[in-house]
Amino acid sequence: MSLLSNPLLVGFEDIERVLERVAKASGDGYPPYNVERVAEPGRDTELLRITLAVAGFRRDELEVTVKDRELVVRGRQREDSDRVYLHRGIAARRFERVFVLADGTEVSRAGLDNGLLTIDLLRPVPEHRVRRIEIEEGRGETGARTAGQSGNQVEVRGRRNRVRGAECVGGTGTPREGGVRYEQG
Repeated sequence: MSLLSNPLLVGFEDIERVLERVAKASGDGYPPYNVERVAEPGRDTELLRITLAVAGFRRDELEVTVKDRELVVRGRQREDSDRVYLHRGIAARRFERVFVLADGTEVSRAGLDNGLLTIDLLRPVPEHRVRRIEIEEGRGETGARTAGQSGNQVEVRGRRNRVRGAECVGGTGTPREGGVRYEQG
């Protein structure tokens, strides 16, 4: 039983599959890379930059693709059959580096300069939404109803919640934890 198969974690099956893919793709550590957050004040997206050290690779020997939330960087150096080596300490290597991207993350550009391949990613800043959930009459065994039918309503607004005739005032947590106080309205 894995950590993510806990019954309280609903809808996290995809994350477990992503973690398995990352474990398989970790590889030998070549080429070395950095992942950094680039500060750009006032943007509604976050800029992330992946930099890979790919010295010796030309632009046409590198490939950057995105498929199914996976950013794949491949490098294939061509063998130069015209050269005769007396000693060959620098091998022509192939590599494949896989990065799993979060939902909504997009590749904005890739560039090669002085043996460093940089890939810029844009990740939207999550929008904090308020959604009204209707509480239905009865025990809930009759199946799901659509919004708009009769029942109590819960409206989430910051730290104040309204439940037909009662108001949650201040604090966070559950009534059992003592972090929420209800007052009749």
